[in-house]
Amino acid sequence: MFDVKTIGIIHTPYQQKFGVPRQPNLVPLGTGELHLIAPFNHPDCVRGLEQFSHLWLLFMFNHTAHQGWQNMVRPPRLGGNEKMGIFATRSTFRPNPIGLSAVELHDIVIQDNCTILKLGSVDLVDKTPIIDIKPYLPYSDSYPLAKASYASEKPAIMLTILFSELADQQLLLKPQLKDLIQQVIAQDPRPAYKKKSLSTQEFGITLQNANIRFKVEDDIATILSVE
Repeated sequence: MFDVKTIGIIHTPYQQKFGVPRQPNLVPLGTGELHLIAPFNHPDCVRGLEQFSHLWLLFMFNHTAHQGWQNMVRPPRLGGNEKMGIFATRSTFRPNPIGLSAVELHDIVIQDNCTILKLGSVDLVDKTPIIDIKPYLPYSDSYPLAKASYASEKPAIMLTILFSELADQQLLLKPQLKDLIQQVIAQDPRPAYKKKSLSTQEFGITLQNANIRFKVEDDIATILSVE
């Protein structure tokens, strides 16, 4: 048996699993903050970490762990049509619900007994528990000629984004939120089976505590409202 400890909680714009980018660096404005918790928030725990530009975060899939796992899953990059073995995918439904993400480290803030890591683009739900941090080592962690099967290229932008008159008015004083909405929804967060539908579909998503309604028709997503 192993005693796995939560060392910190990450804060991101994504209040729910729907809409989270499938990998980091796909949504540049989707940044995060990792707040370490005692006793791991001691300044000595991060001494020297500022000398690294990128980190590996190990975390728990706490939103899907209760759903268990299967031998085979349908990767979204394959359109949800083809099955692959669980260990040939990055599915969240794993025998042990542990995830791994490489993120950029922007800054380390230490004050008032708080240690906060300011991060670049992330692919985690808000308040995901982090169980470890490791420095990213380019000479050993990067293999430019590596083969990556069905995910060898960065996914293309899937949807064209339009804003309704109402949404434009609601976002008039929030240009950064508008840009974040555009970056997230352009990646097409819909489940693969929904993308096959030819009818107009309406969805809701929460970003930065804003409730966003949008519809999709013919690869065009129209943002209907932002509340």
